[in-house]
Amino acid sequence: MKKLTGLMAKAVLFCAVIALAGGGFTLTANAAKLTLKLGHIQTENDFWHLGALKFKEELEKRSNGDITLNIYPNSTLGGDRDLVEGMQMGTVDFGLIAGVLGNFEDTIGLLELPYLFDSQEEFNTIIHGPIGQEIAQNVLDKSGVRILNWWDRGPRQTTSNKPINKLADLKGLKIRLPEIPAMVASWRAMGANPTPMAWSEVYTGLEQNVIEAQENPVPFIYGGRIHEVQKYIALTDHKYEYVTIAMSDQRWQSLNDEQRKIIVDAANAATAYENKLVLDKTNELLETMKKEGLQVTQPDKKELATAARSVHEEFAKTVDLDLYKRILKELGR
Repeated sequence: MKKLTGLMAKAVLFCAVIALAGGGFTLTANAAKLTLKLGHIQTENDFWHLGALKFKEELEKRSNGDITLNIYPNSTLGGDRDLVEGMQMGTVDFGLIAGVLGNFEDTIGLLELPYLFDSQEEFNTIIHGPIGQEIAQNVLDKSGVRILNWWDRGPRQTTSNKPINKLADLKGLKIRLPEIPAMVASWRAMGANPTPMAWSEVYTGLEQNVIEAQENPVPFIYGGRIHEVQKYIALTDHKYEYVTIAMSDQRWQSLNDEQRKIIVDAANAATAYENKLVLDKTNELLETMKKEGLQVTQPDKKELATAARSVHEEFAKTVDLDLYKRILKELGR
């Protein structure tokens, strides 16, 4: 009996220590080492990877080493769609995901319409305002993927085997696009022949002339060494681009408040770091590619935009026409 009483006393003392440390079993969760996984499709040279390394640094610093992050670049965990599906299943904790989210929740697809925005400022007005919050909530509700923040990537440009100076130069052009319906519809309206293809296949596809062109932000083009297999870059500025630093909501729900705060704060710090990299280095990377032989053209963007916008409203009807009109109203159109 004395032995039992002693054990009970120790149990009471243990619970008291736990309560003093913060209540419930939070101490146990905090003390546990947490190892998380982040995947992305780019190379180690790309700004995405540098931003991911900053996220890792901030996570580990802010958690005093209790949270560690393993990063898997180069589509090691699969392409964009695979990463989203991994986050849905809880096998991937974080992904750097762009427009492919539109295949899982329709409204984010509106951001993928080429020439919807005329500048980075217009784009930022939408994604960092109430409409952006609404879209992020839609993504969470429909896909189980939580957008922690939006990273800038700069405007998308078009590389090709021939110079592009006007709309007519796009006629029949076999251009690789991501698997994003809004982009396919708009490029088709501009006269091109869209060919959806995984990013990991693009370099070889261009090298073997399976495709004739592709489009991406300058840092992405440089990181993928596209200038080695393309002669021209047209400064089309057709889409002001983002990538989300996204998280599995399944993983999020398993964490306590302190861990969640560390993750959000680390994601915000990584966002500021990556956005500054893009702002400071994009022109420098373009100049580097020019020195290595890439030739620049300046096509008539108004002509391209008129053609692309001819299908915007019809596409919006398949998604959310009211939200599309609210975006235009917010932009003063």
